[in-house]
Amino acid sequence: MSRILVTGGAGFIGSHLCERLLREGASVICLDNFDSFYDPNIKIKNVEEIHRKFSNQFELVTGDIRNPDHIKQIFQKNPIDYVVHLAARAGVRPSIAEPLFYQDVNIRGTIVLLEACKAYGMKHFVFASSSSVYGENQKVPFSEKDLDIQPISPYGATKRAGELLCYSYHHLYGMNIACLRIFTAYGPRQRPEMAIHKFTRLIDQGEKIPIYGDGSSRRDYTFIDDLIDGILGVLQHHRGYEVYNLGESQTTSLIELVKLIEGAFGKKATIEMLDSQPGDVSMTYADINKAKRVLGYQPRVKMEEGIRRFVEWYKTQKH
Repeated sequence: MSRILVTGGAGFIGSHLCERLLREGASVICLDNFDSFYDPNIKIKNVEEIHRKFSNQFELVTGDIRNPDHIKQIFQKNPIDYVVHLAARAGVRPSIAEPLFYQDVNIRGTIVLLEACKAYGMKHFVFASSSSVYGENQKVPFSEKDLDIQPISPYGATKRAGELLCYSYHHLYGMNIACLRIFTAYGPRQRPEMAIHKFTRLIDQGEKIPIYGDGSSRRDYTFIDDLIDGILGVLQHHRGYEVYNLGESQTTSLIELVKLIEGAFGKKATIEMLDSQPGDVSMTYADINKAKRVLGYQPRVKMEEGIRRFVEWYKTQKH
Protein backbone atom coordinates (compact mmCIF):
# COMPACT_ATOMS: atom_id res chain seq x y z
CA MET A 1 0.00 0.00 0.00
CA SER A 2 1.39 3.41 -0.98
CA ARG A 3 1.91 6.06 1.69
CA ILE A 4 1.24 9.54 0.33
CA LEU A 5 1.95 12.90 1.93
CA VAL A 6 -0.60 15.51 0.84
CA THR A 7 0.33 19.06 1.81
CA GLY A 8 -2.63 21.41 2.13
CA GLY A 9 -4.66 18.26 2.56
CA ALA A 10 -7.44 19.85 4.61
CA GLY A 11 -8.34 22.39 1.94
CA PHE A 12 -10.76 22.18 -0.96
CA ILE A 13 -8.68 20.19 -3.44
CA GLY A 14 -6.62 18.47 -0.76
CA SER A 15 -9.55 17.05 1.17
CA HIS A 16 -11.09 15.61 -2.00
CA LEU A 17 -7.75 14.09 -2.97
CA CYS A 18 -7.19 12.57 0.49
CA GLU A 19 -10.66 11.03 0.46
CA ARG A 20 -10.20 9.56 -3.01
CA LEU A 21 -6.74 8.16 -2.22
CA LEU A 22 -8.08 6.52 0.93
CA ARG A 23 -10.92 4.94 -1.03
CA GLU A 24 -8.33 3.57 -3.44
CA GLY A 25 -6.55 1.88 -0.52
CA ALA A 26 -3.64 4.27 0.04
CA SER A 27 -2.35 5.44 3.39
CA VAL A 28 -2.45 9.25 3.64
CA ILE A 29 -0.61 11.79 5.76
CA CYS A 30 -2.45 15.09 5.57
CA LEU A 31 -0.29 18.13 6.40
CA ASP A 32 -2.02 21.48 6.88
CA ASN A 33 -1.36 24.59 8.95
CA PHE A 34 -5.05 25.62 9.06
CA ASP A 35 -4.14 29.21 8.29
CA SER A 36 -6.67 32.03 8.44
CA PHE A 37 -6.88 32.88 4.71
CA TYR A 38 -10.43 31.60 5.16
CA ASP A 39 -12.23 30.18 8.20
CA PRO A 40 -10.07 27.29 9.54
CA ASN A 41 -13.23 25.61 10.83
CA ILE A 42 -14.16 24.82 7.23
CA LYS A 43 -10.94 22.83 6.81
CA ILE A 44 -11.33 21.22 10.22
CA LYS A 45 -14.78 20.00 9.16
CA ASN A 46 -13.32 18.61 5.92
CA VAL A 47 -10.76 16.42 7.69
CA GLU A 48 -13.02 15.42 10.58
CA GLU A 49 -15.37 13.75 8.12
CA ILE A 50 -12.48 11.99 6.41
CA HIS A 51 -10.99 10.81 9.70
CA ARG A 52 -14.30 9.30 10.79
CA LYS A 53 -14.45 7.21 7.63
CA PHE A 54 -10.79 6.18 7.35
CA SER A 55 -9.22 6.42 10.81
CA ASN A 56 -6.86 3.49 10.24
CA GLN A 57 -5.36 4.86 7.01
CA PHE A 58 -5.41 8.61 7.68
CA GLU A 59 -3.04 10.72 9.76
CA LEU A 60 -3.51 14.45 10.25
CA VAL A 61 -0.41 16.52 10.98
CA THR A 62 -0.74 20.22 11.83
CA GLY A 63 2.34 22.08 10.63
CA ASP A 64 3.92 24.55 8.24
CA ILE A 65 5.71 23.62 5.03
CA ARG A 66 8.24 26.39 5.72
CA ASN A 67 9.53 24.66 8.86
CA PRO A 68 12.39 22.29 7.88
CA ASP A 69 12.51 20.62 11.29
CA HIS A 70 8.81 19.80 11.19
CA ILE A 71 9.02 18.42 7.65
CA LYS A 72 12.08 16.39 8.65
CA GLN A 73 10.13 14.81 11.52
CA ILE A 74 7.38 13.70 9.13
CA PHE A 75 9.88 12.03 6.80
CA GLN A 76 11.77 10.43 9.70
CA LYS A 77 8.62 8.88 11.13
CA ASN A 78 7.06 7.74 7.86
CA PRO A 79 8.31 5.90 4.77
CA ILE A 80 6.71 8.15 2.13
CA ASP A 81 6.20 6.96 -1.44
CA TYR A 82 4.71 10.12 -2.98
CA VAL A 83 4.38 13.79 -2.09
CA VAL A 84 1.46 15.73 -3.56
CA HIS A 85 2.25 19.36 -2.78
CA LEU A 86 -0.98 21.38 -2.79
CA ALA A 87 -0.23 23.73 0.11
CA ALA A 88 0.15 27.35 -0.97
CA ARG A 89 -0.94 30.87 -0.28
CA ALA A 90 -3.69 31.21 -2.90
CA GLY A 91 -5.27 34.16 -4.67
CA VAL A 92 -4.19 36.55 -7.42
CA ARG A 93 -5.46 39.82 -5.94
CA PRO A 94 -4.21 39.26 -2.35
CA SER A 95 -0.75 38.42 -3.70
CA ILE A 96 -0.43 41.97 -5.05
CA ALA A 97 -0.87 43.30 -1.50
CA GLU A 98 1.43 40.74 0.16
CA PRO A 99 4.08 39.63 -2.36
CA LEU A 100 6.75 38.81 0.23
CA PHE A 101 4.37 36.57 2.15
CA TYR A 102 3.44 34.73 -1.07
CA GLN A 103 7.11 34.31 -1.90
CA ASP A 104 7.81 32.90 1.56
CA VAL A 105 5.00 30.35 1.55
CA ASN A 106 4.96 29.33 -2.10
CA ILE A 107 8.66 29.37 -2.96
CA ARG A 108 10.42 28.74 0.36
CA GLY A 109 7.82 26.13 1.33
CA THR A 110 8.34 24.27 -1.93
CA ILE A 111 12.12 24.28 -1.51
CA VAL A 112 11.83 22.93 2.05
CA LEU A 113 9.76 20.00 0.76
CA LEU A 114 12.07 19.31 -2.18
CA GLU A 115 15.06 19.33 0.16
CA ALA A 116 13.36 16.80 2.42
CA CYS A 117 12.61 14.58 -0.57
CA LYS A 118 16.25 14.79 -1.60
CA ALA A 119 17.51 14.00 1.90
CA TYR A 120 15.26 10.95 2.32
CA GLY A 121 15.51 9.59 -1.21
CA MET A 122 11.84 10.25 -2.06
CA LYS A 123 11.59 10.16 -5.87
CA HIS A 124 7.95 11.03 -6.66
CA PHE A 125 6.75 14.61 -6.29
CA VAL A 126 3.61 16.32 -7.63
CA PHE A 127 3.51 20.11 -7.57
CA ALA A 128 0.23 22.01 -7.84
CA SER A 129 0.94 24.90 -10.16
CA SER A 130 -1.72 27.14 -11.68
CA SER A 131 -3.12 28.45 -14.94
CA SER A 132 -2.03 31.85 -13.55
CA VAL A 133 1.48 31.14 -14.86
CA TYR A 134 0.22 31.84 -18.40
CA GLY A 135 -0.66 35.49 -17.70
CA GLU A 136 -2.23 37.29 -20.63
CA ASN A 137 -1.22 34.56 -23.08
CA GLN A 138 -2.41 35.57 -26.55
CA LYS A 139 -2.31 32.03 -27.96
CA VAL A 140 -5.36 29.92 -27.10
CA PRO A 141 -5.87 27.31 -25.92
CA PHE A 142 -2.92 27.51 -23.52
CA SER A 143 -0.40 24.74 -24.18
CA GLU A 144 2.38 23.39 -21.99
CA LYS A 145 4.62 23.96 -25.04
CA ASP A 146 4.06 27.73 -24.90
CA LEU A 147 7.40 29.33 -24.01
CA ASP A 148 6.52 33.02 -23.97
CA ILE A 149 4.48 33.04 -20.77
CA GLN A 150 4.60 35.99 -18.40
CA PRO A 151 2.64 35.78 -15.12
CA ILE A 152 1.02 39.11 -14.26
CA SER A 153 0.59 38.60 -10.51
CA PRO A 154 3.01 37.68 -7.71
CA TYR A 155 0.90 34.56 -7.13
CA GLY A 156 1.36 33.42 -10.73
CA ALA A 157 5.05 34.26 -10.57
CA THR A 158 5.54 32.14 -7.44
CA LYS A 159 3.87 29.20 -9.16
CA ARG A 160 6.11 29.56 -12.21
CA ALA A 161 9.13 29.76 -9.90
CA GLY A 162 7.95 26.54 -8.26
CA GLU A 163 7.87 24.81 -11.64
CA LEU A 164 11.44 25.91 -12.37
CA LEU A 165 12.65 24.75 -8.95
CA CYS A 166 11.00 21.39 -9.55
CA TYR A 167 12.86 21.01 -12.83
CA SER A 168 16.16 21.81 -11.07
CA TYR A 169 15.58 19.05 -8.50
CA HIS A 170 14.56 16.59 -11.22
CA HIS A 171 17.74 17.39 -13.13
CA LEU A 172 20.05 17.28 -10.13
CA TYR A 173 18.60 14.36 -8.17
CA GLY A 174 16.60 12.26 -10.64
CA MET A 175 13.22 12.91 -9.04
CA ASN A 176 10.04 12.15 -10.96
CA ILE A 177 8.20 15.48 -10.79
CA ALA A 178 4.91 16.51 -12.37
CA CYS A 179 3.78 20.15 -12.32
CA LEU A 180 0.02 20.51 -12.67
CA ARG A 181 -1.31 23.76 -14.12
CA ILE A 182 -4.76 23.69 -12.55
CA PHE A 183 -7.52 25.71 -14.21
CA THR A 184 -10.02 27.16 -11.66
CA ALA A 185 -11.22 24.15 -9.72
CA TYR A 186 -14.77 24.20 -8.35
CA GLY A 187 -17.27 21.89 -6.71
CA PRO A 188 -18.37 20.93 -3.18
CA ARG A 189 -16.07 22.42 -0.49
CA GLN A 190 -14.77 25.14 -2.83
CA ARG A 191 -13.10 27.99 -0.96
CA PRO A 192 -15.66 30.62 0.06
CA GLU A 193 -13.90 33.56 -1.63
CA MET A 194 -13.82 31.94 -5.07
CA ALA A 195 -16.28 33.21 -7.65
CA ILE A 196 -18.72 30.30 -7.87
CA HIS A 197 -19.04 29.95 -4.10
CA LYS A 198 -19.14 33.72 -3.55
CA PHE A 199 -21.72 34.35 -6.28
CA THR A 200 -23.94 31.53 -5.02
CA ARG A 201 -23.83 32.88 -1.48
CA LEU A 202 -24.61 36.45 -2.60
CA ILE A 203 -27.54 35.32 -4.76
CA ASP A 204 -28.88 33.32 -1.83
CA GLN A 205 -28.56 36.33 0.49
CA GLY A 206 -30.07 38.77 -2.00
CA GLU A 207 -26.89 40.85 -2.15
CA LYS A 208 -25.15 42.39 -5.16
CA ILE A 209 -22.66 40.32 -7.15
CA PRO A 210 -19.52 42.32 -8.02
CA ILE A 211 -18.52 41.87 -11.65
CA TYR A 212 -15.10 43.32 -12.41
CA GLY A 213 -14.83 44.60 -15.97
CA ASP A 214 -17.64 44.12 -18.48
CA GLY A 215 -18.37 40.48 -17.58
CA SER A 216 -16.84 39.10 -20.76
CA SER A 217 -13.72 37.62 -19.13
CA ARG A 218 -13.70 33.87 -19.52
CA ARG A 219 -12.40 31.02 -17.38
CA ASP A 220 -11.79 27.34 -17.95
CA TYR A 221 -13.54 25.86 -14.89
CA THR A 222 -12.52 22.36 -13.74
CA PHE A 223 -14.92 20.24 -11.70
CA ILE A 224 -13.22 18.76 -8.66
CA ASP A 225 -13.94 15.10 -9.54
CA ASP A 226 -12.27 15.55 -12.93
CA LEU A 227 -9.27 17.25 -11.35
CA ILE A 228 -8.82 14.43 -8.84
CA ASP A 229 -8.98 11.91 -11.71
CA GLY A 230 -6.13 13.83 -13.30
CA ILE A 231 -4.00 13.78 -10.14
CA LEU A 232 -4.53 10.03 -9.78
CA GLY A 233 -3.49 9.67 -13.41
CA VAL A 234 -0.23 11.39 -12.54
CA LEU A 235 0.43 9.02 -9.63
CA GLN A 236 -0.23 6.03 -11.87
CA HIS A 237 1.49 7.03 -15.10
CA HIS A 238 3.96 9.88 -14.72
CA ARG A 239 7.74 9.52 -14.88
CA GLY A 240 10.49 12.09 -15.43
CA TYR A 241 9.69 15.81 -15.43
CA GLU A 242 6.58 17.12 -17.15
CA VAL A 243 4.08 19.96 -16.96
CA TYR A 244 0.41 19.09 -17.47
CA ASN A 245 -2.64 21.29 -17.95
CA LEU A 246 -5.63 20.04 -15.96
CA GLY A 247 -8.75 21.88 -17.12
CA GLU A 248 -11.99 21.22 -18.97
CA SER A 249 -10.86 22.80 -22.27
CA GLN A 250 -13.99 24.94 -22.50
CA THR A 251 -14.56 28.49 -21.33
CA THR A 252 -17.40 30.30 -19.57
CA SER A 253 -17.77 34.07 -19.23
CA LEU A 254 -18.56 35.73 -15.91
CA ILE A 255 -22.02 36.72 -17.14
CA GLU A 256 -22.70 33.17 -18.35
CA LEU A 257 -21.52 31.85 -14.97
CA VAL A 258 -23.99 34.05 -13.12
CA LYS A 259 -26.82 32.83 -15.37
CA LEU A 260 -25.90 29.20 -14.71
CA ILE A 261 -25.97 29.77 -10.94
CA GLU A 262 -29.29 31.63 -11.23
CA GLY A 263 -30.76 28.68 -13.11
CA ALA A 264 -29.49 26.10 -10.65
CA PHE A 265 -30.54 28.10 -7.61
CA GLY A 266 -33.84 29.37 -8.97
CA LYS A 267 -33.09 32.95 -7.93
CA LYS A 268 -32.17 36.08 -9.86
CA ALA A 269 -28.92 37.89 -9.21
CA THR A 270 -28.40 41.61 -8.71
CA ILE A 271 -25.21 42.59 -10.49
CA GLU A 272 -22.88 45.48 -9.68
CA MET A 273 -20.45 46.35 -12.48
CA LEU A 274 -17.02 47.48 -11.25
CA ASP A 275 -13.66 48.40 -12.77
CA SER A 276 -11.29 45.61 -13.79
CA GLN A 277 -8.83 44.49 -11.11
CA PRO A 278 -5.02 44.43 -11.45
CA GLY A 279 -3.65 40.93 -11.94
CA ASP A 280 -6.84 39.50 -13.46
CA VAL A 281 -6.50 37.95 -16.91
CA SER A 282 -9.12 38.14 -19.65
CA MET A 283 -9.15 34.40 -20.38
CA THR A 284 -7.90 31.02 -19.27
CA TYR A 285 -8.31 28.10 -21.67
CA ALA A 286 -6.52 24.75 -21.34
CA ASP A 287 -5.15 22.57 -24.09
CA ILE A 288 -5.48 19.17 -22.37
CA ASN A 289 -4.25 16.91 -25.18
CA LYS A 290 -1.03 16.05 -23.35
CA ALA A 291 -2.85 15.06 -20.15
CA LYS A 292 -5.27 12.95 -22.19
CA ARG A 293 -2.45 11.18 -23.99
CA VAL A 294 -0.08 10.57 -21.07
CA LEU A 295 -2.39 10.39 -18.05
CA GLY A 296 -5.61 9.10 -19.55
CA TYR A 297 -7.24 12.33 -18.39
CA GLN A 298 -10.81 12.73 -19.62
CA PRO A 299 -12.92 15.45 -17.96
CA ARG A 300 -16.58 14.46 -17.92
CA VAL A 301 -18.52 17.04 -15.89
CA LYS A 302 -19.85 19.93 -17.98
CA MET A 303 -20.43 23.32 -16.41
CA GLU A 304 -24.21 23.01 -16.19
CA GLU A 305 -23.95 19.73 -14.30
CA GLY A 306 -21.06 20.93 -12.15
CA ILE A 307 -22.88 24.09 -11.09
CA ARG A 308 -26.00 22.04 -10.29
CA ARG A 309 -23.93 19.74 -8.06
CA PHE A 310 -22.26 22.68 -6.36
CA VAL A 311 -25.56 24.43 -5.63
CA GLU A 312 -27.03 21.20 -4.22
CA TRP A 313 -24.03 20.90 -1.90
CA TYR A 314 -24.27 24.58 -0.91
CA LYS A 315 -27.88 24.13 0.14
CA THR A 316 -26.94 21.24 2.44
CA GLN A 317 -24.42 23.46 4.25
CA LYS A 318 -27.09 25.92 5.37
CA HIS A 319 -28.68 23.50 7.81
